[in-house]
Amino acid sequence: MFHSDVIDQTIKKLRAQTANMLTLFNLGLGGFAILVAINGQLSLSVVLIFMAALADRFDGLVARKLNIESDLGKQLDSMSDIVSFGVAPAILLYQGIIHSFGYPGLFFTVFYIGCGAFRLARFNITENNGYFTGLPITAAGCLVTLSYLGLPIFPPHLYLFIILILALFMIASFKLKKL
Repeated sequence: MFHSDVIDQTIKKLRAQTANMLTLFNLGLGGFAILVAINGQLSLSVVLIFMAALADRFDGLVARKLNIESDLGKQLDSMSDIVSFGVAPAILLYQGIIHSFGYPGLFFTVFYIGCGAFRLARFNITENNGYFTGLPITAAGCLVTLSYLGLPIFPPHLYLFIILILALFMIASFKLKKL
């Protein structure tokens, strides 16, 4: 009887942390994406960022499906998102092309990260009303990452514009319906 209770409690605790484990997997992928980008493996960084996006998509679905949403999970998700969709895509684009613009490239890279952090902080203090205010950081990060694939096609100056516009879209006040 005692062993059965211990096993049941352990299963309940693991089930309650399933979404958080996926969120931490998202964070880990984002961290690896940053490190490999710094080491010049930009294509691998792209793959890791897109994998982080999948983990991010599933952590919310799992939390809602298992009815295990929590304030801790919401905060952890935002911290993971700033790494995976703020810092990682910004470093990817910086390493890929924006570094060639010198200080303006540094400024736009840091500005994008700051706008992402602002957007997530604003999201965390607003009530869930079925709408996003501004472009979600996951979408912005995926668009920045996707734009990297156009390096052989698009002119270099376009990337300063892309990162600036996506940064401003994250802090804009327009509303987007949640899917």
